[in-house]
Amino acid sequence: MADFDLLYGLSSIGLDDLQGADLFEELTKKEKAVETVPVIPEEKDMIYEKKNLCPICDAEFLAKLPKAGKTRFLGTDKDLRPVYEGIDVQKYDVLLCPKCGYAALTKFFPRVTPKQATAIRENISSKVRLHTYADDTYTYEEAIERYQLALASAIVKKAKTSEKAYICLKNAWLLRGYAQYLDEEKHLSREQIEAVNQLQRKFYQNAYRGFSEAVQSESYPICGMDEGTLDYLLAAVAIQLDDYDSASRIVGNMLVSTTLNPRIKDKARDLKDEIAQKKKDMAKESTVMQQK
Repeated sequence: MADFDLLYGLSSIGLDDLQGADLFEELTKKEKAVETVPVIPEEKDMIYEKKNLCPICDAEFLAKLPKAGKTRFLGTDKDLRPVYEGIDVQKYDVLLCPKCGYAALTKFFPRVTPKQATAIRENISSKVRLHTYADDTYTYEEAIERYQLALASAIVKKAKTSEKAYICLKNAWLLRGYAQYLDEEKHLSREQIEAVNQLQRKFYQNAYRGFSEAVQSESYPICGMDEGTLDYLLAAVAIQLDDYDSASRIVGNMLVSTTLNPRIKDKARDLKDEIAQKKKDMAKESTVMQQK
């Protein structure tokens, strides 16, 4: 008698083909199905082209945008940078007219006064020579160029301080993604990646300066952010810049506020703990250096 086959005796009555059958075949199939790793779509499958109208030259053009139903949101970094699976959405947040060269963040693109339009035509459209890209997606190199053009347009049209600060912030986010990409793909040396990180820091510095000034001169919401959210962002950016005193001051004011959104206050407490740890680490490093 076989001690491993539940149907060992069926061969004697002509059903030997059933010997060794899987008693729970359907359950096994279901278990395997559950264990199947989901396939992440390629970036080109997560985007589509949308028609836009340029407020400067009235030209219609297509721009690539992420598909809402195809992108999976994973969360945000501490400085509110949104993170999605398989795609860096920052690459797709600048609209650029291929005819006149006007560029802006998507939310600001249509908002142009006649005076600003004239300034764009005189200072950008009459001089710019745009590169032609033929990729299925926006590469980081192309996206960086688009952000540079958006910042140039903002300067020329004398945009609000907050708009320029927001471009700088999103540029810093973009460059962080670029540095991570280069590190993973090993396309550049550590020195070259460090150069990208230094440029990212410069954009953070300008974002911090711009938003700090905007708080004094503009009304909320600022770039869609209420006071609590922008204060939190300023504290998080200050940490990126190793300015722990400024970050601590901002967080302290947030924690004593009686009107702050509880969710933002909880995030501020996390920043407080991070600042305390950073200061502790700095003090320890200083002690080690003195002992040497």
